[in-house]
Amino acid sequence: MKNMRLRLIIMNFLEFAAWGSYLTSMGAYLSKAGLGTDIGNYYAMQGVVSIFMPAIMGIIADRWVQAQRLLSFCHFMAAVFMGLSAWVGLSALANGTQVDGTVMFAFYSLSVAFYMPTLALSNSVAYTSLDKAGLDTVKAFPPIRVFGTIGFICAMLFVDFTGYQNTSMQFVVSGAISIALAAYALTLPTCPVERNNASQSIAEAFGLKAFTLFRDKKMAFFFIFSFLLGVSLQITNGYANPYIQSFGENPEYQGLFFVTHSNLLVSLSQMSETLCILLIPFFLKRYGIKKVMLIAMFAWVLRFGFFGLGNPGDGVWLFILSCIVYGVAFDFFNVSGSLFVDKETDITMRSSAQGLFILMTNGLGATIGSLAAKAIINHFVFAEGLTLAQQAQGWQTSWYIFSGYALVVAIAFAILFEYKHVRES
Repeated sequence: MKNMRLRLIIMNFLEFAAWGSYLTSMGAYLSKAGLGTDIGNYYAMQGVVSIFMPAIMGIIADRWVQAQRLLSFCHFMAAVFMGLSAWVGLSALANGTQVDGTVMFAFYSLSVAFYMPTLALSNSVAYTSLDKAGLDTVKAFPPIRVFGTIGFICAMLFVDFTGYQNTSMQFVVSGAISIALAAYALTLPTCPVERNNASQSIAEAFGLKAFTLFRDKKMAFFFIFSFLLGVSLQITNGYANPYIQSFGENPEYQGLFFVTHSNLLVSLSQMSETLCILLIPFFLKRYGIKKVMLIAMFAWVLRFGFFGLGNPGDGVWLFILSCIVYGVAFDFFNVSGSLFVDKETDITMRSSAQGLFILMTNGLGATIGSLAAKAIINHFVFAEGLTLAQQAQGWQTSWYIFSGYALVVAIAFAILFEYKHVRES
């Protein structure tokens, strides 16, 4: 039993370390590489591929290929294309030329197309393994999942202190970690597949049965609001680092520690996650999914609002508060939502249901959120002819817009989502 926990801890550590190597620092690199106006496209692409790839891979895992084997394959392919993305950037640096944004974006897109399904696949592997070990997933999974956040933090700090946060070497780090996980995944417990296709409908044969969850009013509203909340997921990942580093153009903030080490400051968000994940079993059992998600939604309001109010000087405490509430905003939604889907769906559609959750959040939601954030920030910050003072004001305006959106979603959720929770002792 302890051995199973350790094996899943290693899996989660590597899973999120591969993502943490570039997710929060890529925006800073793209900005310095002359691709600042394309930041939104890179983060939106994670959403675009999440619209269909997790669902497709979930179907394959449910019907034809064991989830742990598919997890291995996806990480191997993600590593190959992430390595090619790094090669484009490093070649430009060596030759003293402009980065070919089109080629890099193509390789990056293929890499995330294979990486994003692994978020759902790794959950399926973990839930299946815990079930086999006779453990309660609600109690056992969060302490395991917290090591994913620790892996994310370790990767962030590594690329910060090696100076990779402003270069394409961060992609090399991500690829190397994915290769390690591709090999390790083959040692994980076997996940079942449903090979008996007799008397199945077309929807069942192709794993589309998960979409029938929309017939349930409760689940339909849950997935709709998962999409609306997913809009917020990638905004600070894409723009927090460029925003903090932009203060370095102001003599008042030049050379400040957190301007130079912006990724370290942002990593406080993930450090907050480590505590918040451990609180999830208590909050879910005591308050239920509606109140937990409502807490997450109001936390997003504060996350964006504090960013707009703060600065890396005497207002750095507001940045720190923003990072603290991020743990609640992200985990009380993402991890709790995943556990809720697992409990509310049949085991025969476990992987495809998790894929549907990722589709609604990191897929449709994150795509629209990233493109909307790109339009807003490009208008208020990166538009031609703006002075530094106007750009600084534009950043603040953008964060307030994001905060206002989160507030509207929270109020609508409180009114429309109906869920009767039976409190557990």
